[in-house]
Amino acid sequence: MSKNSCCPPTPETSTNAQLEADVVRQRVRADYEKVAKAEAANAEEGIAQSCCGVSDDNQINALISTRLGYSEDDLGAVPKGADMGLGCGNPRAIASLKEGEVVVDLGSGGGFDCFLAAPEVGPTGTVIGIDMTPEMISKARANAAKGNFGTVEFRLGEIEHMPVADNTADVIISNCVINLSPDKTAVFEEAFRILKPSGRLAISDVVATAELPEEMRNDKELFSGCMAGAMEIGELEAIMKAAGFTDVRIEPKDESREFIRDWAPGRNVQDYVVSATIEGTKPV
Repeated sequence: MSKNSCCPPTPETSTNAQLEADVVRQRVRADYEKVAKAEAANAEEGIAQSCCGVSDDNQINALISTRLGYSEDDLGAVPKGADMGLGCGNPRAIASLKEGEVVVDLGSGGGFDCFLAAPEVGPTGTVIGIDMTPEMISKARANAAKGNFGTVEFRLGEIEHMPVADNTADVIISNCVINLSPDKTAVFEEAFRILKPSGRLAISDVVATAELPEEMRNDKELFSGCMAGAMEIGELEAIMKAAGFTDVRIEPKDESREFIRDWAPGRNVQDYVVSATIEGTKPV
């Protein structure tokens, strides 16, 4: 049934969509479980050469992160193992974090962005990381203990169903994670719910600048690799506004095509997707 049809989806259609979404989540969860275990297993697992790619070589991860906009000081301020070379930008660069704020990080991984946010919100602030992969949560909690980050906590959960109370967060950050969700409408509705009035989004993610070919959309590795699930800018903006956000700004970064080319060599994905900063505000 077309999404433009006058009739609502039948229960069977709705159930099928939920089952397909669960298949996507299970695939992404399994791939990121491999990423989380790679360092401990002393082996390269996961999806090589993508934003979801992993190496147990901290120098490689540092090189990736500096290409994404992090500084050497940033890399030195977090526990070893927190920077896993994941992401497509630096959401903190647009977050304008302030002392005492509550920050929620969607898809917090090993805790990298959480640990960088903690000093900015200070001892009166709180940082909450959410991830759906138990192995990532365990890794992040171990990193927090290792770095003595007492104001940072990590919660297991899906970003379509956030384990956070209404009107909790001043700021939501996220780094190349929302594109992995099979239900982005639910993600932005949940983000709106947990933000305080006047709360804001500060997100780095991948967006589509042209319609992806069907073979790319259906490629499971490209989905887990942060490419096949990218949404076109106009559609993403409409979803955010429908969720209630105002002052929506989506700014593509054309220079990101240089590193996106490395995510899937020879596939020309850089012709279809770029990294972007995504911002929005919950009205008072």
